[in-house]
Amino acid sequence: MQKETVVTVISKISDRPVNLDAALVVIYGLDLGRKFDLTREETLIGRSSRSDIQIDQESVSRNHAAISNTREGVRIRDEGSTNGTFINDELVEGERELRNGDLVKIGRTIFKYIAGGNIEAAYHDEIYRLTTMDGLTQIYNRRYFDEQLDREISRSRRYERTLSLVLMDIDHFKAVNDRYGHLAGDSVLKQLASTVRTRIRREDVFARYGGEEFGILLPEVALPGAKQLAEKVRRLVEKQRFEFDRQAIPVTISLGVAVLESLHREPGDLVRAADERLFDAKSSGRNRVIA
Repeated sequence: MQKETVVTVISKISDRPVNLDAALVVIYGLDLGRKFDLTREETLIGRSSRSDIQIDQESVSRNHAAISNTREGVRIRDEGSTNGTFINDELVEGERELRNGDLVKIGRTIFKYIAGGNIEAAYHDEIYRLTTMDGLTQIYNRRYFDEQLDREISRSRRYERTLSLVLMDIDHFKAVNDRYGHLAGDSVLKQLASTVRTRIRREDVFARYGGEEFGILLPEVALPGAKQLAEKVRRLVEKQRFEFDRQAIPVTISLGVAVLESLHREPGDLVRAADERLFDAKSSGRNRVIA
């Protein structure tokens, strides 16, 4: 009896995804916190409804980028998009390998790439981090700031220590968005946060308070010291070169400074005091500090 030879066809086994524990998590933009598993050989990202990851924004091309997951690793390539694909603020030219923790920016949306043996644990860690950090600027967010404000006010009153608050606002930020585009506006916010972060103490709380507004909480700093810091930050921003797509963007800020007083019954009272001085700084000509 003649034996039959059984032939098993293995097609494209070398192209099959091997890193099944890989995902993108939205850390800035719509669908904040959403996780996209990268379990396919190729995942398309773009504005088109046919995209695997759809980002419905004008700054995103219909077919913007593609992520491949093969034995060669997880790689991303730009598909000739209008505004480019960025990894850790660097433009992707051709194709680039993704590494755990990389920040992927497409349009105004920022993803964090996570990979490893326990992707669910990494995902939940990232979700927890999103409760305290602003995804765009990588400084504290409003929620964390408000929590620390409550804590520091209680501490200040318990130990009779001084506490100051600085609120700052980018001058004519709407004009920046209108003239240079929202991508440029996002870049200005990131550059501002990076610039100011170098001038504050470890115990200070620096946060994006909302939109183009930022706050600095200064424990055990009296009004003269807070005003001095605010003026130093104002001059630093005025001298700093802000640019996007090799185009310089002039940026200045207005700042309001307040100190915790006995008449401040609630945390919001201190915020309102600083906000009133910020309003005075803006209405009296901008690019100045009012305390």
